[in-house]
Amino acid sequence: MRAVVFDMDGLMFNTEDVYTAAGTELLRRRGHAFTAELKDAMMGLPAQPTFEIMIRHCNLKDTWQQLSAESDRLFLGYLGDQLTPMPGLMELLDALEWAAVPKAIATSSRRELVDPCLQPFDLERRFHFILTAEDVVQGKPNPEIYLTAAGRFGVSPAEMVVLEDSPNGCRAAASAGAFAVAVRSEHNQQYGFHMASLVVDSLADPRVLRGDRHRNVVRT
Repeated sequence: MRAVVFDMDGLMFNTEDVYTAAGTELLRRRGHAFTAELKDAMMGLPAQPTFEIMIRHCNLKDTWQQLSAESDRLFLGYLGDQLTPMPGLMELLDALEWAAVPKAIATSSRRELVDPCLQPFDLERRFHFILTAEDVVQGKPNPEIYLTAAGRFGVSPAEMVVLEDSPNGCRAAASAGAFAVAVRSEHNQQYGFHMASLVVDSLADPRVLRGDRHRNVVRT
């Protein structure tokens, strides 16, 4: 393990709860419900495919750009009251810094949504770099963002651990050749994560730091 890359939404913070609140209100205004099926289909994708799925699912007249802009306003409005770090995040950052392991963020979110999540906890300074949707052409599950991260670190993807909470993110990491760790939470219990090299219960799971590629590998 020469470097660690964190996804952000649902992995570092409970932003899936915030996005659910925003999506619920967005569709309520249009007479639709934000179902679990729709939420699952949208999880872990960049903005354009996310809202194109919503348009098809609900037969909406809006463009994906209109839905994305409205969703962003709702998301930022809910953020201050609802945003919290996921269990084990701060302790894991401390442990990686103690071990002098460089770390980065690679997220499908745009920078304008990333900064408001990191700033309340003064986290940006703790990462070597941050890759957002603006930094790649192909979003997850395409491996581009993780291949870009490996290049920025100057390591091979196989020497890089990626922490993800969505199947699309894990597919991106695995396709890049990284050691993909799927982190369980309340919102992803329905997924098997067969593409991950390791499945853990939370960021506090000690197997995240052990990085044992043999005895501790769990496939589901």
